[in-house]
Amino acid sequence: MSLLPSFELIRAASLAEVAAARRLHADCRLLAGGTDLIANLRHGLGGPAALVDITGLPGMQEIAAEPAGIRIGAGVTLSRLADDPLIRRHFPALAEAAATVAGPTHRASATLGGNLCLDTRCVFYNQSDWWRQSNDFCLKYRGTVCHVAPTGNRCHAAYSGDTAPVLLVLGAQAELGDADGTRRIALNELFREDGAAHLALGAEEMLLSVRLPIEPRLAAGYEKARLRGAIDFPLAGVAVSLRRRDGALDGLRIALTGTNSRPLLLSGCEALIGGPCDAEALRQISKLVQKQVSPMRTTIVPAHYRRRVAAALACRLAARLFSSPATA
Repeated sequence: MSLLPSFELIRAASLAEVAAARRLHADCRLLAGGTDLIANLRHGLGGPAALVDITGLPGMQEIAAEPAGIRIGAGVTLSRLADDPLIRRHFPALAEAAATVAGPTHRASATLGGNLCLDTRCVFYNQSDWWRQSNDFCLKYRGTVCHVAPTGNRCHAAYSGDTAPVLLVLGAQAELGDADGTRRIALNELFREDGAAHLALGAEEMLLSVRLPIEPRLAAGYEKARLRGAIDFPLAGVAVSLRRRDGALDGLRIALTGTNSRPLLLSGCEALIGGPCDAEALRQISKLVQKQVSPMRTTIVPAHYRRRVAAALACRLAARLFSSPATA
């Protein structure tokens, strides 16, 4: 890694101040925990004139109960998310997912918003500057060709945030805001399938919080595969939520990370509602996963392996949750 480029640090206390900084410095970046951003800057991936510290914005570091559920500020650290009693009681899968991210020192600084807005990754992108330059860079940064799919016209870098799939299966909403106000969208609408521009944010918008509804009898879990048991990003990660009624599935959501340029909320699960989570249902889940995920040559592990691992994790997790007393 290289030394950090020079930049101005601006501490914003309101969305209006964030907007003013963005108008003054068109290439500025938002800074919270910085565990991914700072590493990328030291790799020569960008050289913004300013970083805008958003940790002081109102509500960014709050976890609060609301009439319809829980609001989690985007600035809440992953270590706090993993240990918070309210989260562990109502959404243990989210706490478990947060606890699997990187290592303890990363989680002490890394934030929920940063993990959700995590930059996409690729073996052709996350390299030193001299290495990327020797390959004429890539479509995601300063180049014109995606080395993963040279004949295509979009970047295939993979999204690998751990909290997004859990939040998707829990029915989360994202609160976005800028100087003109705030709006809520389904979390799934925050992402798009483009590794170079995977966040569907307005020009001056930022993620402020996540809202989660409390659904009774809903069991959820998260599992992932990675090269090492700590630090590494997921090669494939799967979140599942389900309900059981009278021995049959009463609800089922499956979401994945590490395989596409966005966290993927699996479609077709509703066809399994009303039936048991038996061997045939698990075969159908495996088919749905393998058909919809699209891992590419973005890691050192073959794409077909990641596809099969994602399917196996989804089946194993669904079977375990269906037999859990929490769904009875």
